Amino acid sequence: MTNLANKEKNLNELIEKLSNLSNSYSHDSSRAELLKKERDSVLLEKSLIEKKQHELLMEHKYLKDKILKLEQELKKKNELQDKFSREIDELSQETEELVEEIDKWQM
Repeated sequence: MTNLANKEKNLNELIEKLSNLSNSYSHDSSRAELLKKERDSVLLEKSLIEKKQHELLMEHKYLKDKILKLEQELKKKNELQDKFSREIDELSQETEELVEEIDKWQM
């Protein structure tokens, strides 16, 4: 972000210098027009960059939220898997105990 802030600061300084140049010096009309076009171009570029930054921030937020949801889903699935494994272990233990009881009764 500091890089972007530095670029914006430099851009604003350049715009100010261009404005001052066109106001303080007497240029022929073509030079003044060229400076105005350059200033307008820089302002347009700045607005496009700001728009793109806003879009990227929105996309970043969306993706971050999506990642959080997926992590929560994964956590729930892991908890369910652990619960299922524990239940299978319990059933296995109960089955072994029943088999032992049956063996005792058959003897």
